[in-house]
Amino acid sequence: MRLIIVSGRSGSGKSTALDVLEDNGFYCIDNLPAGLLPELAERALLETELLHPLVAVSIDARNLPSQLKRFPELLAEVRARHILCDVLYLDADEETLLKRFSETRRRHPLTNESRALAEAIRDEETLLSPITDLADLKIDTTHLNLYQLRDTLKLRLLNKPEPGTAFLIESFGFKRGMPVDADLVFDVRCLPNPYWKPDLREMSGLQAPVAEYLAAQPDVEEMYQDIHAYLHKWLPRFAASNRAYVTIAIGCTGGHHRSVYLANRLGEALKPTLKNVQVRHRDLG
Repeated sequence: MRLIIVSGRSGSGKSTALDVLEDNGFYCIDNLPAGLLPELAERALLETELLHPLVAVSIDARNLPSQLKRFPELLAEVRARHILCDVLYLDADEETLLKRFSETRRRHPLTNESRALAEAIRDEETLLSPITDLADLKIDTTHLNLYQLRDTLKLRLLNKPEPGTAFLIESFGFKRGMPVDADLVFDVRCLPNPYWKPDLREMSGLQAPVAEYLAAQPDVEEMYQDIHAYLHKWLPRFAASNRAYVTIAIGCTGGHHRSVYLANRLGEALKPTLKNVQVRHRDLG
């Protein structure tokens, strides 16, 4: 049995996550009272003909605060039954969450006559801190539209064929913000920029002319070798520490040339030695 617990602040994409999981064969339960989590796991183990071996539940701020505080012990009970369990936490910055609620005109579950929307969003972060601290995978949805979020969830959650650490090497552009869910960040803005070559400007680091230009630059090669040596040495130790997910972010100015080239090259170089390496280009397309 595999269990995925989905949580996060309201407006961060939890409903989308459950939709994606349901479309991919998971039996999904929205707004499960946290106290029922061990019982659900027990029933799933004893009555496999009634419950699907793939189960996803949403636990969020609609729960009683007392139940959310108990989340660490409840999760420990589930994992004591040797169930493969991932905790997914979705979030976005406050400005984005405010905008999403304004656009949809939905009511935040914590708002009332004495609590405004902005205050509710901040209070929700505090309420969910017991879950945040134990999340195996955190995804920042600030810069993701619906389709990008779906693709990210499929890549990170569903493209994990066996137990072990899933490594994501992600290119990004600093001008759109640094990914807050990254575990390691490498800044490659000091490297020669193909953007200033008119014939390369509209291409990406995935295309041969850009790759050939960057491969011929001594500084690019030196940066690649240094990053590769670090990752080759330390990522296996991340895996040995039972980390479920590790995100390595490679950033340049726009996220189209240098970071894309290096992320792609590093991914290909690490795949033979690590079980589960994924590559994503946040700001392409």
